[in-house]
Amino acid sequence: MVDKDTGLPMLNQEERARPLQCPRVFGDYPAYQSPVTGEWIEGKQARKADLRKHGCVDPLDAGPAKPRKLKNPRFAKKHGLEHMLE
Repeated sequence: MVDKDTGLPMLNQEERARPLQCPRVFGDYPAYQSPVTGEWIEGKQARKADLRKHGCVDPLDAGPAKPRKLKNPRFAKKHGLEHMLE
């Protein structure tokens, strides 16, 4: 880089020897066909909008599933699952 007024380099030798500093850039999602509607989805924003529009949740955002409890004692006893009753 040079100064527009003087034409002299704006960096000294030490600064020039440093590695180039660049912002970190993350790529977009590859395009895919929506499993719900068959529409073509391109990019992160379109993916979020499609999930929101159809009441879906990204499995990576859902977090770990909590163990469910059974409500029907007869079913639990029949299948040997008494430990899973509420």
